[in-house]
Amino acid sequence: MVNSYKCLYEGGSAEIIEKKSRFIATIRPINTEQEAIDFIEEMKKKYWDANHNCSAYVIGSKNEIERCSDDGEPSKTAGRPMLDVLVNEGIHNVAAVVTRYFGGTLLGTGGLVRAYQGAVKEGLLNCTIIEKILAKKIEVITDYNGIGKLQYIASTMNLITLDTVYTDIVTATLLVTEETEHAFCKKFLEATNGKAIFNELDKIYYANVNGSILEFTSPNEFSKET
Repeated sequence: MVNSYKCLYEGGSAEIIEKKSRFIATIRPINTEQEAIDFIEEMKKKYWDANHNCSAYVIGSKNEIERCSDDGEPSKTAGRPMLDVLVNEGIHNVAAVVTRYFGGTLLGTGGLVRAYQGAVKEGLLNCTIIEKILAKKIEVITDYNGIGKLQYIASTMNLITLDTVYTDIVTATLLVTEETEHAFCKKFLEATNGKAIFNELDKIYYANVNGSILEFTSPNEFSKET
């Protein structure tokens, strides 16, 4: 299991103009190569009258699958530059199609590379990109004297508290990474003189999306209809 995974939460699109040529970028999250192929075909049908529908996609936690197509543009002036943007941004399981309507002026190889890369970069600006982080969901049980200490330690270690339940005891549910789990438990036990119980619940991926914490069972899980 990878410790973190950068991907799209929501796809997006953008359009740029270069010497009267229109470059329309459409970017979408995908999980399989078939989904990427279907997406590319969908864009070709939508923009059936365009001169080119160039594409690139990466799939897998280590980019096990990388594909790109110039779709009739000069070799390595469209698909490969698009793919380079996706890889350099470190985004996984993502596909991009850039549609070109020729404006009558040749851009040259350098101009094409800049245009296709620029279109993808603009498209990514209109996407919601998140980082899914692997963490353990743990339950911490303590008394009322310990809750302030728990909140302080969690805050100083930038841990996320999902829930706190107050009965005759206090039960808090936190997200901790493998790197922080030992240090957190040690600090809290020392602060409460051992008056704490820790229960491991699940191992999940989480992401902070606009201030909300979302949980995922795997790095590839979609939590939103796209």
